[in-house]
Amino acid sequence: MNTFTRSVDLLSRAMDVNSLRYQVSANNIANAEVPNYKRQEVNFESELKRAFDSEKDTEHRFQLTRADERHIQLDEPYDWRSVEPRRVTDWTTTANANGNNVDPEVEAMNIMKIQLNYRLLAQLENFEFSQVKTAMKR
Repeated sequence: MNTFTRSVDLLSRAMDVNSLRYQVSANNIANAEVPNYKRQEVNFESELKRAFDSEKDTEHRFQLTRADERHIQLDEPYDWRSVEPRRVTDWTTTANANGNNVDPEVEAMNIMKIQLNYRLLAQLENFEFSQVKTAMKR
């Protein structure tokens, strides 16, 4: 896969994850007064980093051969395209007397951050395509 395709795919996936984060934060705000509701967040970057690290590590490893398909495969890299965002519930904290741990101000700041991040990703994707457009003109 060339770098343009990989970059566009990563940017597109990051924009999808940001959309999910926006929905999760909006859901947290909507449930800010519900007793015993626990806030959620989206985990994606740590798994993506793990996939990239495993890809990098396999370049310098010995290649193991399997004699049978049923044997355990030890040297397979974790494919970054198979990484999916996960919703994670924060069960450990309680901010309010009713057992709810949503702080609406923090969630509102998260939404602002998500919106700015989405704009940045859209600009980066626009830049990638503008470079292709420039190259095609020449």
